[in-house]
Amino acid sequence: MNRSTGTLLDGRVVYAQPVTGYRTGIEPVLLAASVPAQPGEHVLEAGTGAGAGLLCLAARVPGVVGRGVERDPGLAALARDNAAANGFEGITVDQADIVAWRTDRAYDHAFANPPWHDPAGTASPEPGRIAAKQSRDGLLTAWTSTIARALRPRGSLSLILPAASLAEGVAALVRAECPEIRLIPLWPHRGEPAKLVILRGIRLGRGPCEVGFGLVLHEVSGGFTAEAEAILRGGGAFTA
Repeated sequence: MNRSTGTLLDGRVVYAQPVTGYRTGIEPVLLAASVPAQPGEHVLEAGTGAGAGLLCLAARVPGVVGRGVERDPGLAALARDNAAANGFEGITVDQADIVAWRTDRAYDHAFANPPWHDPAGTASPEPGRIAAKQSRDGLLTAWTSTIARALRPRGSLSLILPAASLAEGVAALVRAECPEIRLIPLWPHRGEPAKLVILRGIRLGRGPCEVGFGLVLHEVSGGFTAEAEAILRGGGAFTA
């Protein structure tokens, strides 16, 4: 696998990824910033890819113990290499399909950027992008149920999804017994509808559903807002 090497979080994290196929965007960085993990807690990421989400989480929360699950063997190996290159000894990666994956551990938190592209749409010419992003009927529910089973009671499960999949995401979390849900909208610009959302469900939670403060990503000029910069470059966490 041909690799290109860059950085995340304004140079705090060294990050290699494939030259072709699925390329990391801002989604795993934003998602990792929403995970309410504390040092020493165990966190699971489904579909970890080359490890961007876990790497950003480990940079923000020293001492976190992270496990990634990635179906593609080349990406799983790359994620392990990225963890080693950054000295994150607490990160391990399993090469497995998350739907078939099982564990005896009860995790404190879990997160995922699941495949969500409509299979009826125009397919990417890159097989890696298809595997990473194209969904199918029932896939989100299957992912969510498997991930939730790995959580302790009151553990959190965070998903980043297109706003068009909001209803499906909420239904999947409820079915997975994570009915206490917080919605974090991600607006592209002030005054525009959100295109992405983060949903955080609490395993066996009994509290009310809530809408968080959300985040405006871009200024009118095109650059990131100061609040987005604090997460994407500064390595901060969501306050919502």
